[in-house]
Amino acid sequence: MNSTLEILILAAGKGTRMRSDLPKVLHRLAGKPLLGHVVDTAHELGATQACVVYGFGGEAVPQAIADDKLTFVLQAEQHGTGHAVKQALPKLADDGVTLVLYGDVPLTHAATLQPLVAAARDGRLGLLTVNLAHPDGYGRIVRENGRVTRIVEHKDASLAERAIQEVNTGILAVATRHLKQWIAELKNDNAQGEYYLTDIIALAVRDGVEVNTHQPEHEWEVLGVNSKAQLAELERIHQSEIAQGLLDAGVTLMDPVRLDVRGVLACGRDVLIDVNCVFEGHVTLGDGVQVGANCVLRNVTVAAGTRIDAFTLIDDAAIGEANRLGPFSRIRPGTTLARDVHVGNFVEIKNSQIDTGSKINHLSYVGDTTMGKKVNIGAGTITCNYDGANKHRTVIEDEVFVGSDTQLVAPITVGRGATLGAGTTLTRDAPAGELTLSRAKQLTISGWKRPVKQKKDV
Repeated sequence: MNSTLEILILAAGKGTRMRSDLPKVLHRLAGKPLLGHVVDTAHELGATQACVVYGFGGEAVPQAIADDKLTFVLQAEQHGTGHAVKQALPKLADDGVTLVLYGDVPLTHAATLQPLVAAARDGRLGLLTVNLAHPDGYGRIVRENGRVTRIVEHKDASLAERAIQEVNTGILAVATRHLKQWIAELKNDNAQGEYYLTDIIALAVRDGVEVNTHQPEHEWEVLGVNSKAQLAELERIHQSEIAQGLLDAGVTLMDPVRLDVRGVLACGRDVLIDVNCVFEGHVTLGDGVQVGANCVLRNVTVAAGTRIDAFTLIDDAAIGEANRLGPFSRIRPGTTLARDVHVGNFVEIKNSQIDTGSKINHLSYVGDTTMGKKVNIGAGTITCNYDGANKHRTVIEDEVFVGSDTQLVAPITVGRGATLGAGTTLTRDAPAGELTLSRAKQLTISGWKRPVKQKKDV
């Protein structure tokens, strides 16, 4: 039976141990809210609908997760997982199957969940379990003759039941018509006075619905986040998985432990990444790219053969082939660098286009600029692009030489092959092929005495 798949994500909890005003499911793992990871998994499974049950934080949760394919349902009062599921039941079609996930369990692989969905489509209840050496706090899987008969929560378990190491993850899949029937029968006569979703296991057994269990490849796939310490633990686990994938693809990581990918990182052949680098959003590194230590790249495309030296920040930019950037460079949004461009130490470039072979090697600011080929920008050069109210553009044509400590007051154009003398403040266009400079006449004041600090009376 090929029933439609609807995914129900429970995300209403406050997360008291997070000690934060932010809803727990909105805390970030690898730069994305915990809930965002679960939503991605739902889409990967091809769900017809994904329904998120939210509560604590009010509208903060639906506002933070901008996804038109999601349905949000408010659980105004939290009375357990069974009660949370009940809030969403009117949104679910009777003729499909429902997979229940949790907004604070972000790392479950889609491949791990597929057997549960397959079991539900075959008329069974698919249940994800895991064996733990220390199962304290978890609901135990009770079996008779190898078959699951019920789940008992830790607080309600006998000593013999607490010795069971197979525990419930809370993740399950079942025909929606069964789910609606069993949720209506739940009672809250337990130690916590809550409606447990896990109680439907016993109801399934009662009604002759087989409970089919499956376990994840990795224990960490079912780990939830209840504290900042657990969040940090999952962050390192996730980053380790990313690092291993990059290593398997042939990327050289100088230290896989000191890598942070907060988005998607795609690498070509023979890419080298030094320690403590952060990649955010969508980053693509072409063949032979080298990234030095302590760099941050955010939504960047870097073409083949480019070297990025230490402590360089690149944000929303396109970097061409065989460029040399850094150390201590900052490339801001809207910037494109062509081929064989050099951007050196303490240089900032913003919303500018730099053509092939140009060099800005030292202590300069280039903003809102169109720069041609083979331009040489001297140390301490500033494009004065802001007049206090509006931004203006600077145009520097091919083969211009700009001397050190020069200011170009935009809007302005420097013609092809022009030379600007050191210390020039350029307020009018500079003609092509000529030397332009502006300097005060040098004077020497004879007999001038440097001021001497006056002694204070005691």
